[in-house]
Amino acid sequence: MLGFSNRVTFDHVRQAGTEKERSLDYSPLPRVSRRSFAMGLLVSMGGLIFGYDTGQISGFLEQPDFQRRFGESSVNDMGETTYSFSPVRSGVIVGLLSIGTLIGALVAAPIADRIGRRLSVSFWCVVTSIGFVIQIAAVSAYAQIVVGRLVAGFGVGALSLLVPMYQAETAPPWVRGALVCAYQLFITFGIFLAAVFNLGTYDHQRNNSASWRIVIGIGWVFTIGLGFGILVFNETPRYAYRKGRVDEAKRTLMRVYDAPENHWAIHVQMEEIESKFRAESTAKTGFIGGYVEMFRAPRMFYRIALGVALQMFQQLTGANYFFYYGTTIFQSVQISSFITQVILNTINFGVTFIGLYLVEHYGRRKSLIVGSVWMFICFLIFASVGHFLLDINNPANTPTAGIVLIVFAAIFVLGYATTWGPMVWTLIAEIYPSKYRARSMALATASNWTWNFLIAFFTPFITKDIDFRYGYVFAATNVVGGLIVYFFCMEGQGRTLEEIDTMYVQHVSPRKSAKWIAPPPEEMARIRREAGTAEDVESSGSNTATAPAVEAGRKSTTEPVNEHTETV
Repeated sequence: MLGFSNRVTFDHVRQAGTEKERSLDYSPLPRVSRRSFAMGLLVSMGGLIFGYDTGQISGFLEQPDFQRRFGESSVNDMGETTYSFSPVRSGVIVGLLSIGTLIGALVAAPIADRIGRRLSVSFWCVVTSIGFVIQIAAVSAYAQIVVGRLVAGFGVGALSLLVPMYQAETAPPWVRGALVCAYQLFITFGIFLAAVFNLGTYDHQRNNSASWRIVIGIGWVFTIGLGFGILVFNETPRYAYRKGRVDEAKRTLMRVYDAPENHWAIHVQMEEIESKFRAESTAKTGFIGGYVEMFRAPRMFYRIALGVALQMFQQLTGANYFFYYGTTIFQSVQISSFITQVILNTINFGVTFIGLYLVEHYGRRKSLIVGSVWMFICFLIFASVGHFLLDINNPANTPTAGIVLIVFAAIFVLGYATTWGPMVWTLIAEIYPSKYRARSMALATASNWTWNFLIAFFTPFITKDIDFRYGYVFAATNVVGGLIVYFFCMEGQGRTLEEIDTMYVQHVSPRKSAKWIAPPPEEMARIRREAGTAEDVESSGSNTATAPAVEAGRKSTTEPVNEHTETV
């Protein structure tokens, strides 16, 4: 997004439509209206909540008061009582959030279909706040902290589905990709804030419960802000249309686009919503039948397996090894582990902006493959230095090794945050046809949360047994992830979603996908209809007059996006 002064013009499509369409208003529109900017800023707070709740636990595990209340006591050789977390206890505390998010993401969709996207966001903000209350109210019961994180996870997981959904169903096509990236950016911002607040309370409230209760309590600001703020905005136009509120849907589009009622962009968008609604209405296969149909569709099993694998290997890059247990990893180094965590998360947040540039200027495949090689080298050095050079029992004897660990952890985060962090979500949004996108993305997201939990839970056990050699495992998985991208992922840079779908249907070689020349739109539409992946295939016969106009609208509105940001 470049600001309010940038305009999107439509003169080049004036001759593409019917006689009726030529009489519409084709005046330029702001690329980012004030309404869409405010919506993107507020709704993306769902990502901030996600990142903030994920990032805070790393510091809690090292707060003395938190250890004393919820850890396990032992007596050292000097007869002093010390407190720490066993691998089981720390794994459960960290990992139960991921289990909650997995459940929340699965149950949020049917609730959103029943009460609407807007009210659903508010409802799940309340659930998240309840989880915060349960945690803050804990005095010494470890189980209460676990339950509180589980409940908060329900809300965080639901918001991770609802926020992108609300953005995608409301935003103008030419800024939709930027808004999705803003959600990812806010996730990294939330992790960064959690690290900063942990450092502040550790320095000033170290020996009392304020050291962790303040950090959790600040989360209320974000949940209350989003929960009430979303009520200022209208329901998404697509949901309103499906509920028969056609005028409300049009008014919402007019406000978000900052366009008059008879503008060409509003006309085309309403036609597209109508076409998709008609296709959905004539193709009611039921819950189970919809999944059976999806897996049987051409190349859909291939793409679903690819999406699940990409999300799995995003977790297996090893990034959460640092973000969840960063303070624990570096507690033996002479630099404060809390300061180290702030450094890592500052890099994670700041360089994400670079990733937004790389994804459109160098493509998905090249960026992800280079990222895999980058992270492989970092983990190879990190694991070797940690295992062979660092004196684990007395790190003060090897200060140089400790500094090398921090430096390469920072270099790793630089590679992750500019490639695999944001770009996997871009790929997942591109590789599925519209007809099956919601179900396919749900399965891929479930893979992400499942591996998120597995890594969070088992990392303490693994590091206890093999210490820094755990890094060799992530080095290997980064190689496998890069190979998956090389052999199976299509290059989507500058492509429309229809072109990407056609590449998969035609079995284009992923290694040659960047040079693939798309057939004419009419031929591409025929290929997709025959394959059954075109969303309006069921209604194509009943709306032959409208379909060309809608297709022309889709093609023309993607052009400004391709030259500015990305197609999502």
